[in-house]
Amino acid sequence: MSIIGFIGSGNIGGTLARMAVAAGHDVVLSNRRGPDSLAGLVAELGPNARAATPAEAAEAGDLVVVTVPLHAYRAVPVAELRGKVVIDTDNYYPDRDGRIAELDDESTTTSELLQAHLPESRVVKAFNNIFFKHLPVLARPGGDPERSALAVAGDDEAAKRAAAAFIDSIGYDVHDVGPLAEGWRYQRDTAAYVPYFGSAPTGGPDFAAAPRRVTADRLEELLRAAKRYRDM
Repeated sequence: MSIIGFIGSGNIGGTLARMAVAAGHDVVLSNRRGPDSLAGLVAELGPNARAATPAEAAEAGDLVVVTVPLHAYRAVPVAELRGKVVIDTDNYYPDRDGRIAELDDESTTTSELLQAHLPESRVVKAFNNIFFKHLPVLARPGGDPERSALAVAGDDEAAKRAAAAFIDSIGYDVHDVGPLAEGWRYQRDTAAYVPYFGSAPTGGPDFAAAPRRVTADRLEELLRAAKRYRDM
């Protein structure tokens, strides 16, 4: 099994760390507040987990998950991630992140911003379109007919295979969306964003309902239905 580094250990990072340890991986956790702030989570996860600084987590990981607010992406270590596969979970929320001109004019995407910041890393976009509480609930072992699929995008095929192997190990099939530039198809406010919520009578997501399985075929339908804001 692999060592999974985490830069950011909040809702998504903490959930993925629990799932990674359950799948037999070791994890190295970090956040902006320092290793001491992660003592409780490390104690919960047991001997296969330890806390570190972001640079140490980046250096230790065979694969590294970056799950920080988008406005903080420039603080992600660069040198320590050189040559590594980096899974990016970011979404753009202007109320939280401030306005980012190149995202507003759709000349780039969130994961392409991180890739530009990490020119010698191999970025794969994943986990950004599923609610963190749904991740452990929908996970199923390989071959289970109730397994759901998660979207991935990336410019490096080997990196996508590495990300897919990790995603498979924690209970999901993978649907390859293509290069990072296609990651907009499952960003916020598209049909493929958080499709795992049940439907309310109004047709929108029912936040109180149990999560629903989403197959690769269904995900592809939603991805094809995506429209850029400029085309709406």
